This record gives sequence, structure tokens and C-alpha cells, in this order.
Amino acid sequence: MRKRNRKRGERKPIPNFRTEREERSFWETHDTSEYVDWSKAAVGRFPNLKPSTTTISLRLPAPLLADLKVQANKRDVPYQSLLKVYLAERVRAEHDRSAPPNMRLERRGARPARRGRDAAGVGRSTAGR
Repeated sequence: MRKRNRKRGERKPIPNFRTEREERSFWETHDTSEYVDWSKAAVGRFPNLKPSTTTISLRLPAPLLADLKVQANKRDVPYQSLLKVYLAERVRAEHDRSAPPNMRLERRGARPARRGRDAAGVGRSTAGR
């Protein structure tokens, strides 16, 4: 089998795959830089995709759970949703703190806050304002 001479910067054609398993196996053993010009890559946005979720069991101290429920009630949201917001904010903050500036996470779904809701979509109390 003889190699075809390629012009500098020319990429190999990506083969057609019969199954996803076949494609996965191919990419596990081949360097994508021979097939894809990553310098021309763009960030894809898929705003209508719902993130997949996994059910977990989490043991919390009773006073912590009670405080969380009080805060959620003040915001008129389920306490599980508020807990997800708190976790996401903390994970993002930890990532941003440890990542170089060019690798910081973009705020997903950022949009102007609507009346009565913060940017994460959680209701907020107007009491005390």
C-alpha cells in the first residue's frame, strides 16, 4: 500500500462508519489532527438541549436541610432546585479560581434577570428592600 503525497496542511478524509461503536473505536486509535483542522474550530451552542441529570442520594445534617428549605421557601422554589444552584455556583467559582484566565467557564444561559427572579432563574424575595 503506497502513501499518497499530501500537500502541507491537507487533511486525511474522515472515513464513513457503519456504527457509533466503529467510529468510537477508530477515534480511540487515531490522532484527530490528521483529519480535522482544529485551528478553524468554533464553539458550538445547543440552547435547546436539556442537560442530562443523574439521581443521587445525599445525606445532609437535619439543621442544614432545614435552613435550605427555609431559604427555598423565601424564594418560592423547590429546595432541590436551590441546592443545584448553590452547587453550580460553587463548582464554577472553584473552577474559575484554579483555571487560567483563558480557560474560565462561561456562564451558561446568562441573561438579564427577570423581575422577581435572579439570573439563575430562582425566585428571590423582595422583603427587606
